[in-house]
Amino acid sequence: MAANKVLLVDDDPSIIEVLKLYFEKEGYQVSSCMQGDKAVGAFNAFAPDIVILDLMLPGMDGNDICREIRKTSDCPIIMLTARTDTLDKIVGLELGADDYIPKPFEPKEVLARVKAVLRRTDKRDAAPVASDNKDSSSDVITYPGFSVDKIRYVVSVDGNEIYMPPKELELLFFLASNPNRVFTREQLLENVWGYDFYGESRTVDVHIKRIREKIENPDREQNWSIKTVWSKGYKFETR
Repeated sequence: MAANKVLLVDDDPSIIEVLKLYFEKEGYQVSSCMQGDKAVGAFNAFAPDIVILDLMLPGMDGNDICREIRKTSDCPIIMLTARTDTLDKIVGLELGADDYIPKPFEPKEVLARVKAVLRRTDKRDAAPVASDNKDSSSDVITYPGFSVDKIRYVVSVDGNEIYMPPKELELLFFLASNPNRVFTREQLLENVWGYDFYGESRTVDVHIKRIREKIENPDREQNWSIKTVWSKGYKFETR
């Protein structure tokens, strides 16, 4: 099996050096970039399995880089930042980052988070592929005017396919698979992100917001929607 490839994007050479040392010791292939305006090119050339991306970079900041990568790729992205503002974290998650690590950090923690994200990615990519154009009913959820297909990773609303990053789709699939059942944020983190996820419950709120913006339309009648249950969590409500 080929070694996983990690792209490190940070303008601090000491951070690049120590992370490269830890990842290479674990058998990863590592490439690095210290200029924000060269990061997307480095990503395209190296084709990594995961990106460790600093927020504050010369030339182009981490949020803009994340936005550009998300236009063409679902490659996992872990953001690094010296900022402590919650808003910065929310913005990164809304742009499609998979995790967020504040500086200063322990290299072992970064390594553990990378392994956790890659395990989730591997499970997603290992999902069985439908043969003879027949979908497994357990991997395709359908309601009037809406479907979410976990085999092809496609969401359809009124016949239109909607782009959705893997974690958003998996969260939507989980809720839609359990209609009218309320889940707490902690239960959603456990079932969708997994036991080894290091994030916080706010991550669920950010993903729900993004999903709603993509699939719900107040101008048309829908027999389904994602509902917030005050002080509890969320449910996929059908009528």
